[in-house]
Amino acid sequence: MSSRLKKSLSLIFIILLIDQIAKYAALKFLSPYGIVRILPFFNLVYVENTGTAFGMFKFLGSGFFIFVAVLATLFLVYLYLKDSKNWFVYSLIIAGALGNIIDRLIYGYVIDFVDLHIGTVHWPAFNIADTAISIGIVLFLYKNFKK
Repeated sequence: MSSRLKKSLSLIFIILLIDQIAKYAALKFLSPYGIVRILPFFNLVYVENTGTAFGMFKFLGSGFFIFVAVLATLFLVYLYLKDSKNWFVYSLIIAGALGNIIDRLIYGYVIDFVDLHIGTVHWPAFNIADTAISIGIVLFLYKNFKK
């Protein structure tokens, strides 16, 4: 097994582990209480997201999102195999996708718990998997536009 593959699998495992532990904690400790205020712009909340990013397209159902996420993950594995020098970028996105797939398979929805806001204007709640996907996409775009 190559060094890059070991690093990639380790990163995916670590992100998945942290993501699932955090979501379990949100389910156990936040769901009964709703909102825990941490900072003036940051709350911990418990949200069951049955849609895509920002809760859109809920009407499509969990099975559809699982199917699309599995296809996207397989495509990312293919990209990784073709371009393993960008292992970090692909690993972030794969880990995030797998984290949300696991939620949909176990619960039928994705658990979100991070609530950032300015006053009464809230960004849609998100989780660690979403953060990994977002960072991976930003890095992917940066690397490709830099060329």
